[in-house]
Amino acid sequence: MPVQAIPDRYPALNGFIPGRAWNQAMLQRNDKEEPRYASYPTPRSFHDNFSAEEFTAALERSNSGNKPLGVYVHVPFCRKVCFYCACDKIVTQNTQLAEPYLSRLDREMVLSSRHLDSSRQIQQLHWGGTPAFLTLDQMSDLIDRLDARFGLSYAPTRDYSIDIDPHQADVLTLRHLQALGFNRISLSIQDFDPTVQHAINRVQPHVLTETLMEEASRLGFRSLSLDLIYGLPCQTRTSFAKTLAQAIELNPARFKITSYRHMPERFASQRHINRDDLPCPEEKTAILHTAITMLTQAGYVPIGLDHFVRPDDNLAIAQQQGTLQRNFKSYSSHTQYDLVGLGVSAVSCVDNIYAQNPTKPASYEQALDKGHLAIKRGIRLTQDDQIRRHVIECMLCDMALDLDEISRRWSIDAPRYLADALTKLEDAERAGLIQRTGNRLVATAQGRLLLGRLVMAFDAHSPAQAIF
Repeated sequence: MPVQAIPDRYPALNGFIPGRAWNQAMLQRNDKEEPRYASYPTPRSFHDNFSAEEFTAALERSNSGNKPLGVYVHVPFCRKVCFYCACDKIVTQNTQLAEPYLSRLDREMVLSSRHLDSSRQIQQLHWGGTPAFLTLDQMSDLIDRLDARFGLSYAPTRDYSIDIDPHQADVLTLRHLQALGFNRISLSIQDFDPTVQHAINRVQPHVLTETLMEEASRLGFRSLSLDLIYGLPCQTRTSFAKTLAQAIELNPARFKITSYRHMPERFASQRHINRDDLPCPEEKTAILHTAITMLTQAGYVPIGLDHFVRPDDNLAIAQQQGTLQRNFKSYSSHTQYDLVGLGVSAVSCVDNIYAQNPTKPASYEQALDKGHLAIKRGIRLTQDDQIRRHVIECMLCDMALDLDEISRRWSIDAPRYLADALTKLEDAERAGLIQRTGNRLVATAQGRLLLGRLVMAFDAHSPAQAIF
């Protein structure tokens, strides 16, 4: 069934149709690597002299904060390398190699959960990385350990999600995940075009995704999301339009459309990609234009960075009600929660700290084998960090900023306090990316495409630079 048109209660979003405000030269000029601001400060500002003791102290303080508990579990195993990938991973076909990792995850759970009140069940759970690599028995074992150490919630309001690689799962996998309590699924598609799939070493026939979507819908999963990437080798606006048409026909609740960043000097797997096969800057922005046009015309509502959702999705409703949140797993309609990250490279956000595990499996294993948490780095937020985090979240979620509300909430004179950032944004205002009326800033249709660049103005940890 096709998605319905955007209803009248989304008047601002109807103006997002890109043909009405499309500055291709500006988009090409600002197509650069930038923080995603899933956290603020971002991980590049974390420091190595942050200790496990600081993390456990934050866990204990959090018990009096009345926030829900969330847990993120990272699974780093892949059966083969996808050439576009920019993640640390362990490539193997042998699922038995995951057993020692699961044991260390359990050790990490024990060391973390002992500092939390036993009444704090997991309200939000996310398995990321490549959890479909695990066997069904290993998935059951992992969920049992989480229940034993933290306690799972069976409330209908719980949010239990998982990332799925379609060619590593089947209908039996989905049935098993539903039985384990998961109610949201994100399928990593990237592109349906066979030529593109071969270029990135990720071949998955469209029928696999179609079968999984049909089964997930039949099983009653609350939300189904498709992830696509634009800017991949051999992509064109025409080929990506065909991919989008097929994806829209599947009627997912959400889309995530992200830009490919080619950085072979940092990521070895990307060295398999021929730079000449990548779309030129003009073609890449044309692909983005095609994606936004097709999704908005199909009735999907743009939500901040990269996301498009159906008008009846809880993210769209939360944005209209002013309650949309942003966290390490992107956007959420739930209130802020304390997040415990488990596994290699996982990040925790608890009380007023961020803490990250080692990105290298050997360091992670060594720490846990010695009987202590594998905290590699982190940061304790200052009052300034908390104010700026709130400001950045407002921009990314509401696409607007009310300086008077910031003043009231933080007992500051926001226009004066944020004067440095507001000065940086003057060029953006002159370029038509922001409209300022008194103490209220609103991102224009063009500005919403560059939200990541706009909020950099409020980042006190980044070196001074021109935003545009």
